[in-house]
Amino acid sequence: MRLITTKGLAVRHPGHVALHDVDFHIDRGEIVTIVGPNGSGKTTLLRALIGAIKPSDGMVERMAGLRIGYVPQKLHIEPTLPITVERFLSLPNRVTRAQSQTALERAGVPNLGKRQMTSLSGGQFQRVLLARATLSDPDLLILDEATQGLDQPGSAAFYRQIEAIRRDMGCAVLLVSHELHVVMSASDRVVCLNGHVCCHGAPDVVASAPEYRALFGSGTGGALALYRHDHHHNHDHDHPHPHTHEEVE
Repeated sequence: MRLITTKGLAVRHPGHVALHDVDFHIDRGEIVTIVGPNGSGKTTLLRALIGAIKPSDGMVERMAGLRIGYVPQKLHIEPTLPITVERFLSLPNRVTRAQSQTALERAGVPNLGKRQMTSLSGGQFQRVLLARATLSDPDLLILDEATQGLDQPGSAAFYRQIEAIRRDMGCAVLLVSHELHVVMSASDRVVCLNGHVCCHGAPDVVASAPEYRALFGSGTGGALALYRHDHHHNHDHDHPHPHTHEEVE
């Protein structure tokens, strides 16, 4: 089932065309990644998809009643503000303790409910944001550069968690990222953006496309292969990767 479709989407800012001629779609259960250099229109596209900005041209169609969970790039919490993870998950809509516990388990951090938000590591904080985004039982989970600031093993573990959520909840996942090697291996489809769609398709197809290489070079191919190997053969979650620096519990 198609969740969002755009046809000929364009967004113009004063004196600047952010996006033009973007045809895009995402279906239920897919993991789709949008990659592109800085200033390529990735965040603009996200904002157009969720209805936060109006297209200058073209159209955006959303499934009736579409529920979206959103994990932002970062969220600032005042360091002096005493707020537990459980309380944070109840803002702005109150949720039961059972609901918040289920969401934290889904995000891979079942023991954080009583912790202060300000005491969390970067990886734990992002997991709590992920838990919060799943509370609405979304059809579509959107993550905007959600692993910025995490090291590579921390990012890889985060993306494995997202794949588990997709499997368990049946939602689609739309990722915006600059971490090509990690993200592309988790994706069903990759859309390479630079003001317009340069290329799109399965990760391996995009990684070898000349348009992609013109933007990013060919240096990510080896990292993609390495990560795929690790990702597909390291499913023993009781023994995390020995180089993982980011504690999530």
